Amino acid sequence: MPVSLRRRRWALYALFLLPGLSMAAWVTRTPAVRDLLDASTAQMGLVLFGLSVGSMTGILSSGPLVMRLGTRPVVAAGSTLIVVAMPTIALGAVSGMPLLTAFGLALFGAGMGGEVAMNVEGADVERLGGRPFLPALHGCFSLGTVLGAGLGIAANAVQFSVVAHLVLIAVLGAGLLVWALRAIPAGVGQVTAADRAAQAATPRPALWKDTRLVLIGGIVLAMALAEGTANDWLPLIMVDGHGFGATMGSTVFALFAASMTIGRFCGGPIVARVGRARVLLVSALFAATGLALISFLDSQPVAVGAVVLWGLGASLGFPLALSAAGDSGPNPAARVALASTIGYLAFLVGPPTLGLLGEEVGLRGALVIPLAVALVGAALAPATGVRADAAGPAREESLARD
Repeated sequence: MPVSLRRRRWALYALFLLPGLSMAAWVTRTPAVRDLLDASTAQMGLVLFGLSVGSMTGILSSGPLVMRLGTRPVVAAGSTLIVVAMPTIALGAVSGMPLLTAFGLALFGAGMGGEVAMNVEGADVERLGGRPFLPALHGCFSLGTVLGAGLGIAANAVQFSVVAHLVLIAVLGAGLLVWALRAIPAGVGQVTAADRAAQAATPRPALWKDTRLVLIGGIVLAMALAEGTANDWLPLIMVDGHGFGATMGSTVFALFAASMTIGRFCGGPIVARVGRARVLLVSALFAATGLALISFLDSQPVAVGAVVLWGLGASLGFPLALSAAGDSGPNPAARVALASTIGYLAFLVGPPTLGLLGEEVGLRGALVIPLAVALVGAALAPATGVRADAAGPAREESLARD
């Protein structure tokens, strides 16, 4: 029996909420995990390389797996790995075993590869529905981080067990997965033998040779790195770099997540009024300004305000750039998959490398890397405006409705 478009939308909302909730649970407990492992900044960076290894495996394999199997089995496998990762991370921390913690993060990173498939699924829903869907979909990821951060703040405040906290998140995630997966149809994004034969008969240049798509990929990379840096390091930056306590560090992360959520759910009318390219330009400059203030000014109030700029700036970059990738030419599913792969590699693999730099110059000093990349993203923003501007008023009005 065919699944309604409305049911598919709600299923994808739940599936995007799951990794956001799980990511925030891990991030808000990073100070406690660091203390349980008795790890230095460099050692935490090495633990986070487990996330990088898993991410490389999951993300690079996700696109080919979608083309071979369709989105449904890839979404199922990725979301299951995220659920299993939570108690694994907790057990590694409480037993003082950095390798087990890194393995749990590798599972999480591999599971995040499933988000490439979810973006392909979301782009299909967007196409069938006739209006943008990806900004609101990514808004659910941010909403998950807000909810997860709230739970993490409460857990830090009462010194709740890291193991119990992450296991409870896993149970909740498993429930969301079981409910949502039934609404994901089979075959979306799958390339059949007939499709491959047709493509062989009329060969096209490789996607990576499409200059506009490559530029859009640069924007996705820049904005994903800005978002991923906060998800991996923001509480520790506030604790170690600005002198906040663990609970306040988690609260500041929750403020970042709330800013991301507001930006993603409320950005449509702004995009409709001024256009996608201009919004991306301003977004990248907002993110760069927030990063600069946190990095260079030693002030707690300024740092808190800068987190809002950082969150608002990073909020629309990733989903709007993915929409631009889908609009950039033929075979939109493959274009979205490629842009998603670039984005998630930056989101998950880039931030752990900051730990090694942070050991030498401090975490605040290491923020110059995402700051510089955000400025590059601002310079590339005009690449997203060509087709959006040519699409006419109907496209802009649909952005407002989203």
